[in-house]
Amino acid sequence: MTVDRYIRVFAGLFVLISLALGLQVSPLFVSSWFLAFTAFVGLNLFQSGFTNLCPLASILKKLGVPTEAGSCAR
Repeated sequence: MTVDRYIRVFAGLFVLISLALGLQVSPLFVSSWFLAFTAFVGLNLFQSGFTNLCPLASILKKLGVPTEAGSCAR
């Protein structure tokens, strides 16, 4: 997997977890404040679309995750 795919997976996972913990209809409800984390993830994705700056991408690149798929994926 590439950096872009990891970012989408992490963002989707964190949104789903924070919704499960923040919505009162969820059996996993803890606090409505978890919805603020959902908003944080959304705002971070929004700003990264304009600035091309993503902290997770920097971390993944330092860990050696490839930035592009190999020639077989094209």
